[in-house]
Amino acid sequence: QVQLVESGGGLVQPGGSLRLSCAASGRIFSINSMGWYRQAPGKDRELVATITSGGSTNYADSVKGRFTISRDNAKNTEYLQMNSLKPEDTAVYYCHARARISSSSYYMDYWGKGTLVTVSS
Repeated sequence: QVQLVESGGGLVQPGGSLRLSCAASGRIFSINSMGWYRQAPGKDRELVATITSGGSTNYADSVKGRFTISRDNAKNTEYLQMNSLKPEDTAVYYCHARARISSSSYYMDYWGKGTLVTVSS
């Protein structure tokens, strides 16, 4: 009912930048929070950053000062600007949204399929 599609991943050298995008589509009445999570090989999925519908943000300590999350509510799209990338940022990045499909439905969690970010020289 709600689909999330990420784009913008790829290979980048240490110190470089990438911008991820996530577009939500389908039967959307409203989106509450949106966020980015990542999962490195052999590790659990972890929170990277979240943003509320009002624009309040939260970041993992490991990315503070380097990553910036933003969203365009009119387009149901969120972004993750990643600067000063490090090899330890290598992971599959997943888009998340908490959305509801009508005024009478509950908010549910939706996930994208992920986009790979590789930081390597």
